[in-house]
Amino acid sequence: MTAPDATSSDATAAPATSWRESLAVYLQPRVLIVLFLGFSSGLPLALSGSTLLVWMREAGVDLETIGKFALVGTPYTLKFLWAPLVDALHVPLFTRAFGRRRGWLVFSQLLLIVAILLLAMTDPARSPFYVALAALLVAMTSATQDIVVDAFRVESLPESEQAAGMAAYVAAYRIGMLVSTAGALFIVSGFEGSGIPRPSAWMWGYVVMAAMVLIGTITALVATEPEQSKTADAATQEDTAFTRVLHAAIGAFSEFLSRKDALAALAFVVLFKFTDAFSGTMTAPFVIDLGFTRNDYAAIVKGVGLAATLIGGFAGGFVARRYPLATSLWIGGVVQALANLSFSWLAIVGTNQWALALAICAENFTSAIGTVIFVAYLSALCQNPLHTATQYALLTALAAVGRTYLSAGAGYVAAATGWPAFFVICVLVAIPSLVLLAWLQKRGHFEALGPVRV
Repeated sequence: MTAPDATSSDATAAPATSWRESLAVYLQPRVLIVLFLGFSSGLPLALSGSTLLVWMREAGVDLETIGKFALVGTPYTLKFLWAPLVDALHVPLFTRAFGRRRGWLVFSQLLLIVAILLLAMTDPARSPFYVALAALLVAMTSATQDIVVDAFRVESLPESEQAAGMAAYVAAYRIGMLVSTAGALFIVSGFEGSGIPRPSAWMWGYVVMAAMVLIGTITALVATEPEQSKTADAATQEDTAFTRVLHAAIGAFSEFLSRKDALAALAFVVLFKFTDAFSGTMTAPFVIDLGFTRNDYAAIVKGVGLAATLIGGFAGGFVARRYPLATSLWIGGVVQALANLSFSWLAIVGTNQWALALAICAENFTSAIGTVIFVAYLSALCQNPLHTATQYALLTALAAVGRTYLSAGAGYVAAATGWPAFFVICVLVAIPSLVLLAWLQKRGHFEALGPVRV
């Protein structure tokens, strides 16, 4: 998963308006464009992640191999390396036809469709290497789309619509993820129920997911190029491509690393969501191993799981507005770690749908709280508007390290300890991030960031 952005501003900025005026902001064309782009960004993440893991488990792939597949998320970790290219370079034909940002949007989405179709044609049981390669391509094109969408959202929305745009993006991103998890599982079950063999049912399920990327492509075609992007493009026309890339890359890195306690802050970014990532890597195989059907899992994730996620997002926003940033991070860090105990309890209870619903709700609710608060922190770190896109790509890429590399051994740990103990370990892996949080708070790190509007 890529995280959305927010802008720093005076905490006492604008007074509350009537509910009609608030609703009207969400119906602005620019906000609606961002909403559909959020759906397009959230859709591919599970296709190379949790949904793929269910497919592999049903195909008989062992837990150790499944755990290694966390590594296909590498592009989400390294996307900051080519973010300056997206900022500085033009895509032949596409940029001329659609503009700087929209050209990259359409180009990355078409590549994403091709990558998902390639993944659909693989066989996890016979050729896990080709599955990994296709999943890696999906992750790479998806990460590129995230870079462009983040920049487009920041540049296209005026100050008065930034908050509504962020909220719409977060909600649509989550819905996109749920469509590619629960929705994909329902679609596969539907194909299988109609008499299509299971391997072919999975293939056609991924074909449907590839077609849904066209929602983002149509949105990009309907949208207009941000004025800020046009101005920036015009201002750098005389520069060579190499000069533009160099300025985008060096400025973003040097400005951030010159700050006090920069390395500790980066380590905290890596570790804060690690507890979620470590458990999330094995949640789908765990549920299947307990004896639940894919439809049981999909129905609960799509139903009560979605409700818990949206409510958790509002709760996270309330916490971030109500308390200082450091306090909010303490609340988010602790609750998202403790939620893993609900899965330990589920492992003991066994195949009970009410217990599964409670565990999924607890995980989705607390994860959403932690995510919204974490987004506020990442946004506060991006203080220089000249480098927002590249810096945000760097920070979200580092946040993906826990999901990608540190979580790669989750399958080995689960196989060695058993499910109840595994989820207790998932709680314990949150301790390093909380230690760093205490150290940064003592050093005055959060006071230096200033207020953040969520």
